[in-house]
Order: sequence, then structure tokens, then C-alpha cells
Amino acid sequence: MNVQQQPGPIALVGSGEYLPRMDQVDRLLLDRVGGASARVVVLPTAAGLEEPASPRRWAQAGVAHFTRLGADTEAANILVRQDAFDPRWLQLLETADLIYFSGGSPRHVIDTMQGSPAWETITARHAAGAALAGCSAGAMAFGGLSLQPRRLWNGAAPADDIWYPALGLVPNVVVLPHFDRWLSRMADVTLRQLAASLSEDVTLIGVDEDTALVTFDDVTWQVLGRQSVSIIDPEVGQIRYTTGSQIVLRGEGLLRR
Repeated sequence: MNVQQQPGPIALVGSGEYLPRMDQVDRLLLDRVGGASARVVVLPTAAGLEEPASPRRWAQAGVAHFTRLGADTEAANILVRQDAFDPRWLQLLETADLIYFSGGSPRHVIDTMQGSPAWETITARHAAGAALAGCSAGAMAFGGLSLQPRRLWNGAAPADDIWYPALGLVPNVVVLPHFDRWLSRMADVTLRQLAASLSEDVTLIGVDEDTALVTFDDVTWQVLGRQSVSIIDPEVGQIRYTTGSQIVLRGEGLLRR
């Protein structure tokens, strides 16, 4: 009899990748995928359009962080779309137990990965049990849709063309990272308009800095880290959930618990 493989954990991280304050979250992910025997691959893809020192710095930080936590760690330097077709990175991804996307531009992650062999390999590894984590831009790219947040700052109303398709790892979710900072730049009415512009089966989520929304079973999500996660309701605005809270993800969106 065939035993169906359980997909691996997913972490949507508001900020703080590769810093000691996120050790708890990263240790939990590692424990679920092999602990000391886990192989980690970090991807600085979101910084691929920045000065060369930036993705190099993110790659080095990721390798140092997870090595400190006891994992065998390497960087896959997929910085532009042609890199996502490079066999050397595909071979590295095929062995990964935890794959981590750091911050930068969500649009660049999507444009680089969408429909590529690298993304096919990553999703296959996740289906086979590997953990996937995205911080900031990485978390934004994992949803069904994404946006350029600066277009909404200073009270601007959402435009019809604000959304663009993301990678769809979590298709019924849209992620706003650094959410505690966004609140100082975005009016509550703008947030509610943003939520109302989405279809009813898509949930808008704000993840504060140094905080993660993590699932280990593809159904129940946990708020972990220093701050909170918010669900933005079109009618009432923010519904905040502190660390330790649980949220249930179903096909029709996020059902709070």
C-alpha cells in the first residue's frame, strides 16, 4: 500500500531572517525536517537586482545562521531568471530539507521563479516533506497575489491594477510583511479597501516584524515570534492574533480560531 507523503512546513516571516531572534522558529522548522541531519538551501533571489554585495551578504548570512543552528547549509545563487534553469542549482535544491527565501523585491522573486525548473524542484521538494520559508519579499511571493506596497503609502487608495499574480504556494493568502511598520504609513481605510479589492476566498494577512505564521500540517497555522499577525477584514479592519495563537486555513480562506 502506498503511503501519501505529507507536504512540509511553510513559514511566512515578517522580518528578521537569519537573526538570533528568529532562532525559535528556525529550530522548529529544522526539527520537523531532520534536525542536525537537515540540509538547508538559502536563496538570496529577492536581492538579485541590487548591488552584487547585497545578495552575497544575504547568502553569507543565511549560511552562517543555519550552520550555527547545526545544519548543513549552502546558498543557491539564483539571482536572475536564467539561473533558475542552471543544473548546478537544481541539483542543490533536489537535496534540500529546508529552503529559505530572504528579503528584497517580491516581484523579482516571482519573475525569476515562475514556471522555472528551480520552482518546480522547490515545490516538488515541499510536496515530499521539505520546509519552505519566505521572509518579507519571500513571504509576499508565496501568496496567490502580491503588490508593490509603496504605491499605497501616504493614504493612496488601491488601484485596479495593484495586484499581480504571485507563485501561489499559499494561493488563498496575500501577505503584508513588516506589518507593524506598514501601520504607520497606511491608513486603516486603505487597509480595508485593500482587503475589499480581493475576492472573498482570499485573505489579507499582516505579519509583524520578528514574527512568523507557520503551518506544519497545511491546515492549522501558528503565530510564532515576538509580535502579532493580523487578518484584515474589509468591514472591521484589523483582527490581531498574538504569538501562540492558531489560525485555520481552508480552501475558502483563513478561518480564525
